[in-house]
Amino acid sequence: MRGTSHPVTRKSGKALALLPLAAAGAWIAWSHLGLNRAGPLPPALPGRRTTLRTRSGRVNLYAADAQGGRPLLLIHSINAAANAYEVKPLYEHYRGRRPVYALELPGFGFSERADRIYTPRLMTDAILDAAAEIAGRHGGAALDAIALSLPCAYLARAALERPDLFSTLGLISPTGFDARLSGRGPEDANRGKPLARGLAAFPLWGRPLFDALVSRPSMRFFLEKTWGSRDIDEGLFAYDQLSARQPGAEHAPFSFLSGYLFPDDTTRVYEALRLPVFMVHGARGDFVDYRHVGEVAGRPNWTILRLSTGAFPHFEDRAAVTGAYDAFLAAHREKRDQPTGSIR
Repeated sequence: MRGTSHPVTRKSGKALALLPLAAAGAWIAWSHLGLNRAGPLPPALPGRRTTLRTRSGRVNLYAADAQGGRPLLLIHSINAAANAYEVKPLYEHYRGRRPVYALELPGFGFSERADRIYTPRLMTDAILDAAAEIAGRHGGAALDAIALSLPCAYLARAALERPDLFSTLGLISPTGFDARLSGRGPEDANRGKPLARGLAAFPLWGRPLFDALVSRPSMRFFLEKTWGSRDIDEGLFAYDQLSARQPGAEHAPFSFLSGYLFPDDTTRVYEALRLPVFMVHGARGDFVDYRHVGEVAGRPNWTILRLSTGAFPHFEDRAAVTGAYDAFLAAHREKRDQPTGSIR
């Protein structure tokens, strides 16, 4: 006897099949209408906040510049909720020793979060304009500058275009030495995919998609991948949650997710650097592929340090990072001050 489906069973199956669609619709509605956006964003760092008008729009600059000396510029990474809190350990360490500044790149923190395509060119121009402003505040002194992760490539490009603005470069967990994101493509090219960005940023589901990406479980998951450990910095996690709920917070991350913020010539840019470069990276977590670092290792202007940390070593072992960085700066200063033609 041939089996037959019971009507109730068929209806139940159809209802179950519609559950994912219903859940997605409910999430979209909740995101657009009911999700509690954060209130005003508190400062990520102590010190003065100023808004700079740059070629890339309005950008936020933190400053602790009461001390004398060569200015230090700090630049956060790029991710779904990036902001200047990512450089807090370095900012707090140096603000009593020298002038220190922290730039928030376009689309992040207190900087302008316009609905546009964000590219390496946009970020590089913001760094160049901020560096020129800082140098002007200090009598034209060239800066020491440190960037995290992907913006290391933007900082390197800025230093190639305006080497007079920079004295040394610091690269923490720089993107571009791995198998996937290294490259010698055309100058200023990026890996953007218009279709991917168009789908991600579609008005109906764009913000709900971003809200899911920066939900507490998702954000904790990605920070644990960055740390290579469950022992993440809870202060950074809490601030990221606030920052990611600000109006327009999704626009720059959509360019990040669709490839527009990834340069295609990173390897060539790093190899072209002639300024002194301090590089430090971790050995734990998902961001430990430095198979192409041999392209620059051993060059006299490169100092490379590997620590048993995740990708934010300045949070986990600030003393090791700052100690090695200070030794690098002292060695560079000694070489710079050495009289021409002296015999060693």
